[in-house]
Amino acid sequence: MTTPASLAQSQRPAGLSAGMTFLMAAACGLIAANLYYTQPLAGPIALDIGLPAEATGLIVTVTQIGYGLGLLLLVPLGDLLENRRLIVTMISLVTLALIAAGLSTTPGPFLTASLAIGLGSVAVQMIVPFAANLAPDAVRGRVVGNIMSGLMVGIMMARPIAGLIAGVSSWHTVFYVSAIVMVGLGALLWTQLPTRMPAAGRLSYGQLLKSMAQLLATQPVLQRRAAYQACQFAAFSLFWTVTPLYLAGPSFGLGHNGIALFALAGVAGAIASPIAGRLSDKGLVRPATAFGLVSVAAAFLMTQISEGSTFALTLLTLAAILLDLGVTMTLVTGQRSIYELGADLRSRLNGLFMAIFFTGGAIGSALGAWAFASGGWWLASMIGLALPATAFAIFLTETRSERCSES
Repeated sequence: MTTPASLAQSQRPAGLSAGMTFLMAAACGLIAANLYYTQPLAGPIALDIGLPAEATGLIVTVTQIGYGLGLLLLVPLGDLLENRRLIVTMISLVTLALIAAGLSTTPGPFLTASLAIGLGSVAVQMIVPFAANLAPDAVRGRVVGNIMSGLMVGIMMARPIAGLIAGVSSWHTVFYVSAIVMVGLGALLWTQLPTRMPAAGRLSYGQLLKSMAQLLATQPVLQRRAAYQACQFAAFSLFWTVTPLYLAGPSFGLGHNGIALFALAGVAGAIASPIAGRLSDKGLVRPATAFGLVSVAAAFLMTQISEGSTFALTLLTLAAILLDLGVTMTLVTGQRSIYELGADLRSRLNGLFMAIFFTGGAIGSALGAWAFASGGWWLASMIGLALPATAFAIFLTETRSERCSES
């Protein structure tokens, strides 16, 4: 006899297949790449649309502002609205914005489209908690880690791919190609993702946002994990803001192609995601976190051993790999920890975590540019070292009860 309870059980996803996990990982990478395509193309875009040289930075900044707003205002909707429909709606917004950006010939429409690209790209941060909700408890960290590896590959590959496409065609083509990819991705996710209506659907939107402030004030695990990752991503952003300037300078004298090849080293960091997930599932969150924090600090120290030689370039490349490994390690362990605070809170928790994480990155970029202009690589790398060191100092103050809650 079929009872309501047995019917509900039969409709509940049994977990995530390897194919579904791969699809969600690929989706995260392809969507996240939209945030980074403009970074190597900002100069040509500004010239073509008539944006003054001193305002070129707006091309990247406006997209980041849109993403930051989306993290706080749209990602929490994953705890309120049916998840599959919400994710595909965000992808539709990104698609329209990409087309608008490609068609733009003046600053106003292009910057408006860039803002919308940032807003819609938060679909990534809706997919991750969605996957966490579908995954069984015993392998949740592994699933999150596998999906985050796709995200990291997308971030690191976006810049060289954008440069390659623009080199053989134009920057407009980059946006059109991505829009076509988004159409196919949206259709695939609509047909393949299961439906999920969150239990918090009874809340109003205003109540949902108000509850986020309460979560931030009352959840020490969220506070700590966000603080660690803000420092980590600040160091990450500082490194990747400054190294192109450092490599192009007199110490190394690399050209555009050489710097693009160097950037590919960061893709190796993606292998840390599944490793971090598996360590988290085994109750090794704390040692994995310590390893991630120490790795980022060590990466900056490595670059001080030698300067302006082939050996120095080798060390810098190894530092890039180690830094990306460390940042990814703490990111995955952090997400695994905050997702354990409640299944019905995961989208809100993820929105808060990523918004603070993203703010740290913005601060790191600004600090890096200032430091390199003021004191060269030495000053920039010392600030980079201080950031994970600060996070590690906070990490050492964890109480016994906080350690138990993450194990």
